[in-house]
Amino acid sequence: MTQTQKDRPWLIRTYAGHSTAKASNALYRSNLAKGQTGLSVAFDLPTQTGYDSDHVLARGEVGKVGVPVSHLGDMRTLFDQIPLEQMNTSMTINATAPWLLSLYIAVAEEQGADISKLQGTVQNDLIKEYLSRGTYVCPPKPSLKMIADVAEYCYTNVPKWNPMNVCSYHLQEAGATPEQELAFALATAIAVLDELRPRVPAEDFPALCGRISFFVNAGIRFVTEMCKMRAFVDLWDEILVERYGVTDPKSRRFRYGVQVNSLGLTEQQPENNVYRILIEMLAVTLSKKARARAVQLPAWNEALGLPRPWDQQWSMRMQQILAYETDLLEFDDLFDGNPAVDAKVEELKDGARAELANLDSMGGAVASIEYMKSRLVDSNAERLNRIERNETVVVGVNKWTQGEPSPLQTEDGGIMVVDPAVEQEQIGRLNEWRSQRDDAAVTAALAALREAARTGANVMEPSIAAAKAGVTTGEWAEEMRKAYGTYRGPTGVSGSVSNKTEGLDDIRTRVDAVSDQLGRRLKFLVGKPGLDGHSNGAEQIAFRARDCGMDISYEGIRLTPEEIVTAAIDDEAHVIGLSILSGSHLPLVEDVLIRMKAVGLQNVPLIVGGIIPDEDAEKLKSMGVSKVYTPKDFELNTIMTDIVSLADPRDIAAE
Repeated sequence: MTQTQKDRPWLIRTYAGHSTAKASNALYRSNLAKGQTGLSVAFDLPTQTGYDSDHVLARGEVGKVGVPVSHLGDMRTLFDQIPLEQMNTSMTINATAPWLLSLYIAVAEEQGADISKLQGTVQNDLIKEYLSRGTYVCPPKPSLKMIADVAEYCYTNVPKWNPMNVCSYHLQEAGATPEQELAFALATAIAVLDELRPRVPAEDFPALCGRISFFVNAGIRFVTEMCKMRAFVDLWDEILVERYGVTDPKSRRFRYGVQVNSLGLTEQQPENNVYRILIEMLAVTLSKKARARAVQLPAWNEALGLPRPWDQQWSMRMQQILAYETDLLEFDDLFDGNPAVDAKVEELKDGARAELANLDSMGGAVASIEYMKSRLVDSNAERLNRIERNETVVVGVNKWTQGEPSPLQTEDGGIMVVDPAVEQEQIGRLNEWRSQRDDAAVTAALAALREAARTGANVMEPSIAAAKAGVTTGEWAEEMRKAYGTYRGPTGVSGSVSNKTEGLDDIRTRVDAVSDQLGRRLKFLVGKPGLDGHSNGAEQIAFRARDCGMDISYEGIRLTPEEIVTAAIDDEAHVIGLSILSGSHLPLVEDVLIRMKAVGLQNVPLIVGGIIPDEDAEKLKSMGVSKVYTPKDFELNTIMTDIVSLADPRDIAAE
């Protein structure tokens, strides 16, 4: 271990965006003034899934988990007074990545930027969307084609831009083991490179490999996570040499950004999350060989809701203290030659290679989507089981649960709440944009886009032209839907009972008894209204309810309230459960309840789960919701017992 010339720090980012483009722009400029060195843009769910702010599916979702960008005017406002030629911008966007990059390029050109100098990343990993995050639009094959379109265009025109981020972050959030995270992410990268290889001359392919980056997760088991990152470096190098014959070490460099784990952040004693975030950051910074190129940290209160600017500043200061106050960047790798680290790295690589071989035998990542999804659901179920059995200790959750109230949760509840008026204001701006644009230019641009999609041409040039003509996000995405079709990803929850029924005997007996009283098997409908694609909670509730003997109905993500109520009628559901994590619970639940009453289902119990502040929980109950669950309600068997009681005709008669 030798002291060397001090390394440059990683890019320091915060993942941010909310309400409106104007409000987000002010936040970005403030964060840059505080020492942030790159931007990481969070888009709202309508933007991510290709809907304008006035679409029926966008109701309640506008500006909630990110910034709405419906057209060039919004993108122009978002980056007002921010010189894009000098910026490194990461955009968490996937299905609509070609479109958002087109808007970004159009704004950069308006600023007079040299497009070839733009630096940044679009996430653009659709396979992980099918597996975990749910903001996909089109089926896998055309989605891969559009990823390749972006990569091919960027290679020629924006050579410093990363055209996709192979994103293992959300795989871990969905329950992936380190071996699964390694294998599933690398299989995705292989699928993308196989799609790209015919697009460019053979001599240019290594340089294209060098533009593929990764976005990873670092959990609380930070030694294992650090070893995972070293394994990623070795395996990526191995794949590029052995599968693709890339000889230039620079083109084989494993380039990654990171956000540390949000899955493990707790609603209980949320101040403890500060320590979790710091420890997790060490996993991706301590080892020089496997150090992240860019780091963004969640805030201590993200299990409660949307962080305030001060909360984001606190996380940014954590990075700055490590990078600038400590001597970390003055040393070579601290772990080279460490036998414990070397052994763990080899163990992880062996497990990942075995899983990669398994995926390869099935035909690769695209052919294995259903298999990978079911494996993630199983792994997540096992993770939750370990917490419930107290085999995994989570401080403040299943051990040392008594504590003082947090002084950080001030009179504002400790979170930022987006004003509901934002949605109507955004729709007003959208309508004004439509009324002032050149309709003939829009029509011509959409026709050119349609022709490119129909013939299989690269969609980037016509997308940039459409952006300049005033086309909206929903209009662009609708052309892709028409050309390529839409897709519903697998849920990973089969109808068959799993082998995880140990300890469920009492609940299963009660489900049998209540089913006898009902005259048929207790029917539990799980629904996800709106655009929230984070389905882990819904999957685990459906998984456990099935193993408890209930007849479950779970069709996956992105349903309208009307579709959920129709399913409840068709299935003759005894209890309905809604999962909403995007903060849009109040308008969406109200819509479902109104529709239930209109068709005579007002006596069917409705339960709701999500990131729901106490004040909102009381509002939901006053509307008629029977039970409200938040992340602190981690004991699934308690929820199962509640469902059985709500469906029991004897309990209902006694009320």
